[in-house]
Amino acid sequence: MEQGLGSDSNHHEPIDKSRVLDVKPLRCLVPVFPNSSQGMSSISTPQPSPFVCVPPSGPFPSGVQPFYPFLSPNDSQNGAQQNQPANFGFGGSIPAPVPLNSFRTPTSHANGVTGRPKRVPKTRAYGSGSAAGDDDVYSDSQNQSDQYTSADMADTTNSGKQRGRPKRGRSGGPGEDFDVELLVNGFLTLFKLKEFDDFRRTNGDKDTVGTILLVFDMLRRRLTQLEESKGVTAGIARRPDLKTCNLLMTKGVRTNNTKRFGHVPGIEVGDIFFFRMELCLVGLHAPSMAGIDYMSVKVTMDEEPLAVSIVSSGGYDDDGNDSDVIIYSGQGGVQRRDGQMFDQKLERGNLALEKSLHRANDVRVVRGIKDIVGNGKIYVYDGVYKIQESWAEKNKSGCNVFKYKLVRVPGQAEAFSIWKSIQQWKDGTATRPGVIIPDLTSGVESLPVALVNDVDGEKGPAHFTYVSALRYSQPFSNNNKPFSGCHCLGGCQPGDANCPCNHRNDGVLPYSSVGLLYSSKNLVHECGPTCSCPPNCRNRLSQSGVKIRLEVFKTKNRGWGLRSWDPIRAGGFICEFAGDVVKVTDGDFVNANDDDYIFDATRYYEPLELVRDSNKSKKAPFPLVVSGKNNGNVARFMNHSCSPNVYWLPVLRESNNDVFMHIAFFAIRHVPPMQELTYDYGIVIPENGGDGGKKKCLCGSDKCRGYYY
Repeated sequence: MEQGLGSDSNHHEPIDKSRVLDVKPLRCLVPVFPNSSQGMSSISTPQPSPFVCVPPSGPFPSGVQPFYPFLSPNDSQNGAQQNQPANFGFGGSIPAPVPLNSFRTPTSHANGVTGRPKRVPKTRAYGSGSAAGDDDVYSDSQNQSDQYTSADMADTTNSGKQRGRPKRGRSGGPGEDFDVELLVNGFLTLFKLKEFDDFRRTNGDKDTVGTILLVFDMLRRRLTQLEESKGVTAGIARRPDLKTCNLLMTKGVRTNNTKRFGHVPGIEVGDIFFFRMELCLVGLHAPSMAGIDYMSVKVTMDEEPLAVSIVSSGGYDDDGNDSDVIIYSGQGGVQRRDGQMFDQKLERGNLALEKSLHRANDVRVVRGIKDIVGNGKIYVYDGVYKIQESWAEKNKSGCNVFKYKLVRVPGQAEAFSIWKSIQQWKDGTATRPGVIIPDLTSGVESLPVALVNDVDGEKGPAHFTYVSALRYSQPFSNNNKPFSGCHCLGGCQPGDANCPCNHRNDGVLPYSSVGLLYSSKNLVHECGPTCSCPPNCRNRLSQSGVKIRLEVFKTKNRGWGLRSWDPIRAGGFICEFAGDVVKVTDGDFVNANDDDYIFDATRYYEPLELVRDSNKSKKAPFPLVVSGKNNGNVARFMNHSCSPNVYWLPVLRESNNDVFMHIAFFAIRHVPPMQELTYDYGIVIPENGGDGGKKKCLCGSDKCRGYYY
């Protein structure tokens, strides 16, 4: 304390609150007795003055000074003390006492702004799982400081109500905001989730689960794009997955929130997830941190915990190389920094697994697989398992841990086994069955595209020449001011007000730094031939060619199709539609109905998001028609589906007065390996041909229209 009690001095130096003072506790309490000269006692005889109780918040008698932290540098003292001659050094009143643990040492900043202090990490338990999404290092930015921290994840209940009040998102730009509440409500209204009823919240289905996951990822990407474009300060917005999950749960948008054994409605074996929060939203695995989920079940007169699901993501000494067997480690067992170790206890999740061994109930298994492309993990739903045996052993650190052997229930669809087979094909330790041609592109693409038929004896599709881009005879004309391109020598950057390419994309970059499309509602303006940015510019995504391992395969009843060996994230670029541009006004388009490899941008396509134009059929600004019959790429093999997992966007590349429109395909949702890639061929507008060219649809979707064009 820089000023003691009873000091007569009225002049004091400002207190440095950042100093750490060595304050020892008092051994006894001594009452304060002001002397008679200060006017506190009318007794002039040398007798003890009556006891005066001085509360920490004042008012204070003359000569008694407040001490930190009960002083305030800004307020003026009220009441009877306003006219006191005593000067406390700050000229302010004393507020109500504040607990000492609420004060933090201020952090120095060059601009004088005190930033949010970093959270001190707690002692980590061995095998106890990571913090919410520690494995989810996926983001839409290569700078991980641009992601939300787990502190932004509010405490929510099954009803979706949040403790506290949702805050409006604020951008880091100069005085500019975007309304998060308005953005969220827009998505919920568009996808009819505004009035989410209790039945769908308790029991989901495929459509509900798909819609929630779609809204989650679109909102997450959109939030990241807006904050990135406004230059949000690093450390404020670090985990968009947690932020988005919080926003949806606050609105009660989640499903399968009632715990259950076995499969979860609406989720298929083999489905993939890139964030732990996705598992929470759809009820596959409720805890965002723990690896074991369980519930209490009443057996006879007592209740006992039984496991419902586990996540095996490598945080334990697990043995998960076998496709049908997992050796899973229990949770707990602390190894502290000081070297002390504690054994795991048979409680909570460990006890639930032990009880499930004896009850023989199904346990869902989600495997976390390291992504060889990114830095995070991909969560694969591997179906239901049964616990066969358990034991205890010492781990590498010397702690006693519990081990559980889980065996996959037979008769389920393949999931993790497909991942293992694909890895063997890539490593060359196994041969892909049914391969006709190892590389259909003959080296045109940077990655080989295999031609595979393991259905019948057909040796391949009709001959065509593989090309990687559109073949224009004449570009479209730009009726606006000629575009001379950008001058971003290091590549276009988000929030760059001087970049003309940003201006053409409504002031934001359309792609993330990891190659994901942020929003699907508008056409994309990419950098063109006259731009000075390098080939690896973020805004040249579709110009870099195919970046995932694809294969053309023979389907059972729909000819040749396209699928991927690699998992594809929602918003991920797949390929563009390459071929010969056909002029609609020429006779070349007369026999278009006889061409099975036509792409027609003039058709009506149901948009994923609301478009600005009231005429939703005008998705493309130019009447582009492409034929992939004689010249084409892998896109010519994508079949139609009334419930597709791929959609397309028009991509414009401008050069002076010329405009080149391209068709780029992106994933609607996460697509697991070996799932066929399909898109909606669209509906012919009546004035462009009516019902001519209708064909029977064999997509097998629950929403199948029965035909396509």
